[in-house]
Amino acid sequence: MADYKDGYWWSNDGLRLHYRDYAGPSDRPPILCLPGLTRNARDFELVANHLAGKWRLICPEMRGRAESAYSKDPMTYVPLTYVQDTERLLTDLAITRFIAFGTSLGGIITMLLAATRPGRIAGALLNDIGPVIEKAGLDRIRTYVGTGGSYPTWVHAARSLAENNAEVYPRYRLDDWLGMAKRLFRLTSGGRIVLDYDMRIAEPLRLPGGEAGVDLWPTLDALKTVPLLIVRGALSDLLSAKTAKKMLTRLDRAELVTVPDVGHAPVLNEAEAIAGIDRLLERVLQDA
Repeated sequence: MADYKDGYWWSNDGLRLHYRDYAGPSDRPPILCLPGLTRNARDFELVANHLAGKWRLICPEMRGRAESAYSKDPMTYVPLTYVQDTERLLTDLAITRFIAFGTSLGGIITMLLAATRPGRIAGALLNDIGPVIEKAGLDRIRTYVGTGGSYPTWVHAARSLAENNAEVYPRYRLDDWLGMAKRLFRLTSGGRIVLDYDMRIAEPLRLPGGEAGVDLWPTLDALKTVPLLIVRGALSDLLSAKTAKKMLTRLDRAELVTVPDVGHAPVLNEAEAIAGIDRLLERVLQDA
């Protein structure tokens, strides 16, 4: 695994939040890696293995995930609050221009960041997310987010993931599920394996509009002028092929990469995704 340093910052409401910082050249914009709803900084380990050293990667953990503090108010587990937290991190690190990689929820945060202060994003990757969130995918997510459970071993946790996500990653084998388990779960002091997030992140999802809270089409337009990569899992139930194609018609500099035999969401180590990422970053360098 690529080397990184742990960093911490404080939210506006006093939460101590965590990020991973993978070193890279200072003459290139850093890549801000924003994870999905139940994910954390470990979600970008595979991307970091490919890019660290060539690019600086900053991987924040949203409040309520992994080493970031849990919020006393579960209604702060919403995209607009995550944007505020991320803005505070960017300010603390004195980052004025960056590339954004956003998976699912992280992609929503990316679009909101772009709309909030246009011109500072040098390029972006939206991983299996768009302005339209399909009801089938959202309903599926609601069935499992916030439902706990614990396991005696990593293999048990991996097999549980396999049973519940076989349709999302039909080609995965046990070693793939083990890798995913170690990105999603943590070992407790009591020796049990549990999901590494606050179960209360599910509470806003039970409210109408809790998945985003705003019309995202205008926020997508804020990325019109920069190189953009849209990655879609061919089996995705969250980002439809129709929405992905419509995104292309609105974005002059966007490229769509479809990852075969994967649902929501690609982990970005697939050959198609890696090649797309390399092309995206080359286009960013050409713009510099």
